[in-house]
Amino acid sequence: MKKICVSNMSKIINDIDILKNINIEFEEGNIYGIYGHNGSGKTMFFRTLCGLIKPSSGFIEINGDRLHKDIDFPKSIGVLIENPSFWKDYRGIEVLETLAKIKNTATKEDLIDALNRVGLDYKDKRVLRKYSLGMKQRLGIAQAIMEKPEIIILDEPTNALDEDGVNLVYKILEQERDRGAIILISSHNKQDIEELSDYKIKIDSGKIVDVRGV
Repeated sequence: MKKICVSNMSKIINDIDILKNINIEFEEGNIYGIYGHNGSGKTMFFRTLCGLIKPSSGFIEINGDRLHKDIDFPKSIGVLIENPSFWKDYRGIEVLETLAKIKNTATKEDLIDALNRVGLDYKDKRVLRKYSLGMKQRLGIAQAIMEKPEIIILDEPTNALDEDGVNLVYKILEQERDRGAIILISSHNKQDIEELSDYKIKIDSGKIVDVRGV
């Protein structure tokens, strides 16, 4: 079974405890909704899971591999943290093609499928500078799922989306969960957490203070 294990993890920046002694496990086939007020540590927690930030103490294991020891980054992960920022003069399909070259695991068909799933047309000639905020968010979701990753981490996945876009994201995340992915989302929208999560996890002042199944 695919699993993320977080053990006694803390992060200190400028003598401030950003994350405090976090212990938790995430297993495949589940959506975990992370919630808490602004500044509670949600985004920092996501960054540590992605390998972008190294913990000050404790460790993270992903399928038995220790992050920053056995691996520098998770081997199979799709991420959208904060507002997506891509090349403004590229078309949507060109953005995905460029990103796909990093790992070279996704086919052209995978990229087209990802765009179709989020409601974008791969033949669209518009470049990103002409995209609406909602279209950019959809593209961010597409890049997170295009390689069929084992882990999907999405920070505010429904940000800037209209009702149709929100429903699409819900459908996509349910499909990815059923495929067996480990999915973590954060949202200020209570409905996102309630509707999507198999487990709700509250973070307050850098600590996990509540975990409950839905």
